[in-house]
Amino acid sequence: MNNNLFTALRKPSIYTKSAAEFWNDEYISKQMLKAHLDPDFDGASRTLDFIEKSAAWITEQIPPVDYPLLLDIGCGPGIYAEKFTQKGYQVTGVDFSKRSIDYAQQSAFSKKLNISYVYQNYLEMDLNKSFDVCTMIYCDYGALSTRDRQVIMKKIYHHLKPGGKLLLDVFSMAKFCNFQEQQVWELCPNGGFWRPGEYMALSGFYKYLDYVTLDLISIISKEEITPYYLWNTYFTKETLMQEAESIGFKMCGLFSDVAGRSYQSESDTIAIILEKQ
Repeated sequence: MNNNLFTALRKPSIYTKSAAEFWNDEYISKQMLKAHLDPDFDGASRTLDFIEKSAAWITEQIPPVDYPLLLDIGCGPGIYAEKFTQKGYQVTGVDFSKRSIDYAQQSAFSKKLNISYVYQNYLEMDLNKSFDVCTMIYCDYGALSTRDRQVIMKKIYHHLKPGGKLLLDVFSMAKFCNFQEQQVWELCPNGGFWRPGEYMALSGFYKYLDYVTLDLISIISKEEITPYYLWNTYFTKETLMQEAESIGFKMCGLFSDVAGRSYQSESDTIAIILEKQ
């Protein structure tokens, strides 16, 4: 027990992956879905108000009349996908949460929206189809390791038609500078986000070299000691462009967020529109 505890609390090597896939955990995935669907919660998804502004701006920037086939990577329960469909895109959504995909399919069916959803790890994505535009929204790109970012960039490039567009966003250096290293604990006698029954969450928030942070959440109960590793990489506009251009993309637009706010270095996020050469 003590050895397991020390292992769970120890600061791991950069980009160590969680052994437990929490996005498909029976209980945690329910909590994630609730968070996604809360219109006022800016956690799992952004607020509904922001999403509506974002979808409208994306439609202006990359109009469906010119870019009809849209691939939404990390689509979750389909909140953006439904907005895109209503704007006139033909949408395919990919996500690795079975619960989110099931919800998205049921929601689309109930609203008579023709959306194709694929339950798949997007790092292994092979859809045998080309798209006009791809979105990867809410800083999912920066949650990946350096190697996995190269993998997904190549996958996206492969799935886009020549001249196709990619919109993604990341956390900025301003966000990294405001990140506070700390260790906290929380006792949840009646359960909480991570477990339905009694548990304790020991959380460590750490900075690494190369502008990477880790949220290390260790769940401790009578039955288990389980660590979860939540990584984020932070970018300047130059480092983000460098990664994209190394795959073959060129930059078409730079913004502070995916609702089109003009680029400012002090913003917490950076959004970029790229084009396949």
